Amino acid sequence: MTETNLKLNQSKTGILTLRLNRPGALNTLNLALLEELEQALEQAKNDPTIKALLLCGEGKTFCAGADIHHLATLNTQAGYAFAKKGQAIFSALEKLGKPSLAAVHGFALGGGCELAMAATLRIAADSATFGQPEVKLGIIPGFGGTQRLARLVGKGRALDLCLSGRLIKAPEALAWGLVSDLTPADNLLAQATSLLETLLKQPPLAMRSIMEVIDCGYDLDLDAALELEATHFGLCCASQDKNEGVSAFLEKRPAQFIGA
Repeated sequence: MTETNLKLNQSKTGILTLRLNRPGALNTLNLALLEELEQALEQAKNDPTIKALLLCGEGKTFCAGADIHHLATLNTQAGYAFAKKGQAIFSALEKLGKPSLAAVHGFALGGGCELAMAATLRIAADSATFGQPEVKLGIIPGFGGTQRLARLVGKGRALDLCLSGRLIKAPEALAWGLVSDLTPADNLLAQATSLLETLLKQPPLAMRSIMEVIDCGYDLDLDAALELEATHFGLCCASQDKNEGVSAFLEKRPAQFIGA
């Protein structure tokens, strides 16, 4: 796989870092970068040695959005196809079955904010800036921004950001629930890695069920969502990891989960 637009690095513990690598263009999302991201996610899904994903940006910013030069070429059909492509890639990240964390510094705007929202978790440098300013270009968010933003921060705040195109700083993003933690920029990657290392100590099957039940159940009525939860609870109860977790608790020792 070429890594011209996306740098890949896997740690010994199984964290795959995906570093957007177009710093001269503020890591904006062109077709080449999207295709490399798509390939990397497919690799991450199928490689059992990859346990978690860390998304970050090279240079001064996380991602300033879609490539404006490409947007300028789009008509109705091409625009629809571009949106569907981005949506499919970001949904693949969201439904990967392995935890992912977006570590945001600088700007996460437009497609960059949408990419961060597709990750399982988000933390940010305390100087970071977020927004969906597409309306100022005469378009709307197309990679899931109108939908994931509303689910994360509420309909009213999503309408505020998408209609006005205004930007918010990291403390406001934290207060709204768009990110779960802030840290100084020079500590961002260390904190992101530490958080993922903590998650890797948890049983993989249970984590996968938690992510699926929360993601899928959110859009169901309560009865259907509770049925989904009960189904996954039952599946977890039949796992070796459940037996190990209960035994380790009773024996007052650290659990050794195997993902089965």
